[in-house]
Amino acid sequence: MTSLDGRLWAAKPEPFWLDDPSRPEPCAPLWQDTRADLLVVGGGYAGLWSALLAIERNPGRSVVLVEAGTCGSEASGRNGGFCEASLTHGFDNGLARWPDELPTLLRLGRENLEAIEQAVARYDIDCDFERVGGLDVATETYQVEQLRDAVETRRAYGLADEYLERVAARARFDSPIVRAALYDPDVALVEPARLAWGLRAACLEAGVSIFEYSHASDIDRDGDGVRVRVGEHTVWARKVVLATNAFPPLLRRLRLMTVPVYDYALMSEPLTDLQRKEIGWAGREGVGDSGNQFHYLRLTRDNRILFGGYDAIYHYGSAVKRAYEQRHETFLTLGRHFEEYFPALEGIAFTHRWGGVIDTSTQFCAFYGTAYDGAVAYALGFTGLGVGATRFAALVMLDLLDGAMTERTELEMVRKKPLPFPPEPVRYAGVQATRWSLARADANGGRRNAWLKATDALGLGFDS
Repeated sequence: MTSLDGRLWAAKPEPFWLDDPSRPEPCAPLWQDTRADLLVVGGGYAGLWSALLAIERNPGRSVVLVEAGTCGSEASGRNGGFCEASLTHGFDNGLARWPDELPTLLRLGRENLEAIEQAVARYDIDCDFERVGGLDVATETYQVEQLRDAVETRRAYGLADEYLERVAARARFDSPIVRAALYDPDVALVEPARLAWGLRAACLEAGVSIFEYSHASDIDRDGDGVRVRVGEHTVWARKVVLATNAFPPLLRRLRLMTVPVYDYALMSEPLTDLQRKEIGWAGREGVGDSGNQFHYLRLTRDNRILFGGYDAIYHYGSAVKRAYEQRHETFLTLGRHFEEYFPALEGIAFTHRWGGVIDTSTQFCAFYGTAYDGAVAYALGFTGLGVGATRFAALVMLDLLDGAMTERTELEMVRKKPLPFPPEPVRYAGVQATRWSLARADANGGRRNAWLKATDALGLGFDS
């Protein structure tokens, strides 16, 4: 049997979702100065939804989208494909931060998920959208009671979550380390890159002008609009959406509002029918575990297992580099944990290994704002749960640009900004202290040390 190390080195060092023959040919770069009613900077989910929804609202509007690489090639094409109803990075984070408006946030989140499903059908997007629900599994004894209590709290808010004791949990997902589970029906799974490519195709069909390999480097007010430098050319627009995720924002005021964190994943070879029977998982739910340093797992349409998460790596100075997308130490950790989850699959091959950068904020979910007297809107800080929340964010940004007072723009979650991160070297020291403390909490029955209690008190409640 080939060693784990050997099997990992044999895997392709690229995202599985992007290694797809259906990947579209790139659009041409911006080749001349241009004007638009709306300019969207960024071709991930947030930018694509913004462009598409802007056209849906006003079919006569001229919309230009510029992307430094190719649409969907960064976080939107590298994630696990968990499309959740939550707009707050989970129920607990929403309850802790916005308890008074949580019922509204839950309703808006469910409506948003329904709208995504409808858009996938309406635009015939081949992304294997499956409304299969999600399992939050307890792998340690102390987590069992936490899940049981969580279900009672969620039901008090009208959610249909279900608590599953060990036997019932393993009937759905037969891993020996599972002790209990919480089932959330408001989770869908998608093929993330194909969702992005489908939105891109819908944008092009609707008349959006998309320019790829077109890097926006500067922004400034210009008369009654905004001027953005893109490569060697200029785009003048009446309104601008900034959807740059973890990459350096064009607005200086945002540079301490997020930090880029690298997340990693492995993809197995397709399972045989016998292997599928060994692990159960007939419902194909998305799976996450209850640790602070958590894993996420799902099946693909050809029955591979995606296994990701756990490590979240920050590099000094908020550095973002291609070299950081491969980290053998993390892949070894994930491989060992995979074998603990699935001892029946010992020796299975991995076909892909990859990493990607996500943006996290101190409130652990997206925040919003405007600049240049309301001519520019932005949404950042999705913290790895943006597959669904980015569509809601697009609606918020378009509302803000229209100057509209809507149910969305009146939310405290939208109106108030999170605390910024401190400058270096304090930022790096704080992130490392938090990572160490979370690992210690996982090893000590979930008990949070003084550092985590202090960050909780300051509203910096990192749980991943």
